[in-house]
Amino acid sequence: MTTPIVPVQPANSFRIILTLDWAEPRIDNVLLEALRNQDENMTMKNISRGALKNLFNESKIFIKGQRAKSNSSLAKGITYVDILLK
Repeated sequence: MTTPIVPVQPANSFRIILTLDWAEPRIDNVLLEALRNQDENMTMKNISRGALKNLFNESKIFIKGQRAKSNSSLAKGITYVDILLK
């Protein structure tokens, strides 16, 4: 079994690790739920759907180091999501 490659976390960002048992067609709903269920960053925990959409539109959300769109799909397994903080 190979060791997963963990991308470098950008400076001034919040990382959330998604572990999925199946593929998801869109990241936005999965990420919003994960953010609301974590307790490390209260600003992200209380983020509104509109504010999350703005982060996608401003290119501040990355999957494994690549810019994510709200309709980006997620594969089964571990996904590293970094959110650039203002």
